[in-house]
Amino acid sequence: MSVQFQHKKDIIEIGRRLYQKGFVASHDGNISVRVSENEIVATATGVCKGFLCLDDIVLVDMHGNKIAGRGEPSSELKMHLVVYEKRPDVSAVVHAHPPVATGFAVAGIPLAQCILPEVVISLGAVPVAAYGTPSTHEVCDSIAPLVQKSEAFLLANHGVATLGEDVFQAYYRMETVEHFARILLTSRLLGNVNVLSREQVDKLIEVRRKAGVHGRLPDCESCGYCGIGGRTVSQSVREMFGRGLQQSGGAVVGARASQAADGSAEQAGIVDKASATQFSSSPDDRELIDLITSVIREITQGK
Repeated sequence: MSVQFQHKKDIIEIGRRLYQKGFVASHDGNISVRVSENEIVATATGVCKGFLCLDDIVLVDMHGNKIAGRGEPSSELKMHLVVYEKRPDVSAVVHAHPPVATGFAVAGIPLAQCILPEVVISLGAVPVAAYGTPSTHEVCDSIAPLVQKSEAFLLANHGVATLGEDVFQAYYRMETVEHFARILLTSRLLGNVNVLSREQVDKLIEVRRKAGVHGRLPDCESCGYCGIGGRTVSQSVREMFGRGLQQSGGAVVGARASQAADGSAEQAGIVDKASATQFSSSPDDRELIDLITSVIREITQGK
């Protein structure tokens, strides 16, 4: 059995899992594997990932030119090629639309709080790449700053991309991202998120080191261990309401939400004005839930 044939079989299996999990619908998503220094096998455009066959996987060069296969390479293969160019250690890329994680991507909120020990050890934070029109080089430009430091990232208004030493690792990271997103969303809806302390994260990083876990650790906003998170929940709420509600005619509510987000952070002593340009941690999640609830109530009541 050739190496290329085995990689194709692996892609078929991962496509089936993505579809069964509800991480993709219809023809969504793409999967690719680097099979040699200059060749990649990838899912063709316009095929359902849940029902792939060998002919649905094409062989391309590192410029995206088709070498063999029945279909045509996906127009979103450009994103995969950028990853392979910048990360010689990466041999597989999975792009999908897991619903909850994609919801965070649509809201512009990174998965950047240290709350689950397993995620801290295996993956770290999951940042958000700026929006880029799918199938264009805008997406390549948006992910370029994140590829070197992240094993997974949200694509604003578009989905999730995960990287791996093989396609199974990339897929497992996709599962972890969605699992992380579901738990974080649930805890926020319950009104409280217990974030791990810097000391607790230090211990987990030591566990990670002793276990020999490989992978990049991107910026987080909880303890700053892996760097300085450039986007807080407060900022995300302010931008989300400031843009979205003004577009829907709720400019006054949007402005009020923006002011409240600023105010709650300031009242809680979260924003250190002397170093605000360098670091600001997330606001109290209960206040954030109250804020969102009050805004939704005003919208539904037509105020």
